[in-house]
Amino acid sequence: MKALIALEDGRIFSGRSFTGRGEVYGEIVFNTSMTGYQEILTDPSYKGQIVTMTYPLIGNYGINSEDMESRRIQAEAFIVKEYQGVPSNWRSAQTLKNFLEKYNVLGVEDVDTRALTRHIRLAGAMKGVISTEDLDPASLIKKAKDSPGLVGRDMVREVTCSAPYIWEDCPVEGAAAPKGNALRVVALDYGIKFNILRCLKNSGCEVIVLPATANARDILALEPDGIFLSNGPGDPAGIPGVVETIRDLIGKKPIFGICLGHQLLGLASGGKTYKLKFGHRGGNQPVKNLLTGRVEITAQNHGFCVDVSSLDEKEVEVTHVNLNDQTLEGMRHRHYPVFSVQYHPENAPGPHDAAYLFDQFAALMKERG
Repeated sequence: MKALIALEDGRIFSGRSFTGRGEVYGEIVFNTSMTGYQEILTDPSYKGQIVTMTYPLIGNYGINSEDMESRRIQAEAFIVKEYQGVPSNWRSAQTLKNFLEKYNVLGVEDVDTRALTRHIRLAGAMKGVISTEDLDPASLIKKAKDSPGLVGRDMVREVTCSAPYIWEDCPVEGAAAPKGNALRVVALDYGIKFNILRCLKNSGCEVIVLPATANARDILALEPDGIFLSNGPGDPAGIPGVVETIRDLIGKKPIFGICLGHQLLGLASGGKTYKLKFGHRGGNQPVKNLLTGRVEITAQNHGFCVDVSSLDEKEVEVTHVNLNDQTLEGMRHRHYPVFSVQYHPENAPGPHDAAYLFDQFAALMKERG
């Protein structure tokens, strides 16, 4: 059935729903990855966003149980050029259409995704609405303008876990486990991806995941060897209490942050964050490691960034920069065992160039143990 996509600046795109009726709001963004649509859809960092895939054919390898990055689809809706309804892959357990319908997420095809991407690329990511119910362009544009944006909103509360759990290739209820010889990591869940937890475990860590609301006293009471600050959605400045908790943890234990965790660490270090014009999303972002001089091709998904000029150079050292726009991609504290990156080294989906960071975190915990 016909669907209209309206952007807050008045631009209209037409398409066809392949998942039934609906109307949904969100910030419309694009992702440049050629594969990995299941991981993208289930990444909690996409909460509040409508994802457009730049690769034209989507759905051709279906959906499986192993590539989930959270318990459900997190994106608000999914826009593609052409949906492939007959998957061909030995791992496929269901179609993308069935997957979207299971979680009542609108999927729209027959959209000129090249034109939509180019428009966002020039004008910037913006609020939008997709509807099969209301096909009046003027009405939809007003709805897009009136819809809530991401700036200042606490999106983390919608994706964080409700109670502590132990990671054992899947969530296992409980607040603590026998430590044994493994390094104990407390991971703060701002919208954590499952593959991050897998990578931490593969680096020799036992991982206890705590809700984003956990305070420093409760975290340190678990006697961790290190603390991990996860990825997540939305504006880092809109999450109450978290920055103060991280500030209380700096200097107490080794800390590693990814994506939103990196931004929150920047705020806790006295810096500021700002919204990027169109964000970085996809599996082909070039980042230069200033410590080694090497260029890493990275997977990214963020719409906010730490303002490098707001950081105290005497306290924080820049370690990575984005080669496309020179924005901050990594930093470390000059006096404490604390470091973070803006991109996603867990590569789900994406290249494996930055997987070394998990082993680096484990080595730092052993050194400080």
